[in-house]
Amino acid sequence: MNEHPQDLQSIIFPSSRREDWRELLPRKIINLKPGLVTINCLDWFLSCKDFQTIKVLFDQAGLRINMIQSNIPETIVSASSLGYPALLKPEKSEEISYPSSTSDVQKTKNPCLLFHQGTLRSGENLEAEGDVLLLGDVNPGAKISAGGDVLIWGRLRGIAHAGKEGNHDAKIVALQLRPLQLRIANKVARGPQEIPQAGLAEEAIIEFDQIVIKPARTNSFKTS
Repeated sequence: MNEHPQDLQSIIFPSSRREDWRELLPRKIINLKPGLVTINCLDWFLSCKDFQTIKVLFDQAGLRINMIQSNIPETIVSASSLGYPALLKPEKSEEISYPSSTSDVQKTKNPCLLFHQGTLRSGENLEAEGDVLLLGDVNPGAKISAGGDVLIWGRLRGIAHAGKEGNHDAKIVALQLRPLQLRIANKVARGPQEIPQAGLAEEAIIEFDQIVIKPARTNSFKTS
């Protein structure tokens, strides 16, 4: 039987570090009925392993994850890597710009971070002066570029250019990094052909004067 909206339940992680979510979660689960549960992780970083631990606890209680909410991209990336619906809810204090359209080149006056939710399709461009965080895919024929880092919660299959003004310290991060072309500053490379490891984000950086692709570090989705 399908759950109705009124049947949905939620768990909110502790807002301070005085209590570990690992200790709180079992006590919260006891009070829930079998069914769907939305988990708000706030600003806690959860890895893929953490979500696998949560799934075991949920399975034992007859619970299923409806959605993962978080204030930080890293947790969203981990949840998405395992196939869970996820929603990034940035804290109000963060400087984030929301572009209204993807049909034209987008620019932001905010040099810190451009946030965009939605897949870029063939012929669409997204451009930022600082860092850019895209929640969606970059399809073949689409392009994303930034003066700083390019961060993609999704698959990169189009063209990405980080550090477009010559920043060699910029990086490109995606859940799947299989682009037609990668550019960091003035360096150019093609994406790898092999199938990526499931649940493992990837990043492209400049090392020894060339672009290299490797498993993403846990803090790769952080912006300066």
